[in-house]
Amino acid sequence: MTGPEARLTLLTRAGCHLCVTAAETLARIAAEAGVTSREVDVDADPDLQAEYGDRVPVVLLDGREHSYFTVDVPRLRRDLGTG
Repeated sequence: MTGPEARLTLLTRAGCHLCVTAAETLARIAAEAGVTSREVDVDADPDLQAEYGDRVPVVLLDGREHSYFTVDVPRLRRDLGTG
């Protein structure tokens, strides 16, 4: 049996200072909302790298693009039902 699928995904890459900040913010929001999150390195997947290029970090909520470059905290909290 596997665990629950992550509701939040952060598309990131190594050496990205915005990605570090977004990861910290996303971890905090996920914990508040009681949901799971995961990080995916866009450079590890040629399709993701082609689609997102330098437009990282990108937050996906339930597989759909929610925000990029920064985490839209008020909107994310609202969409998760916590704010």
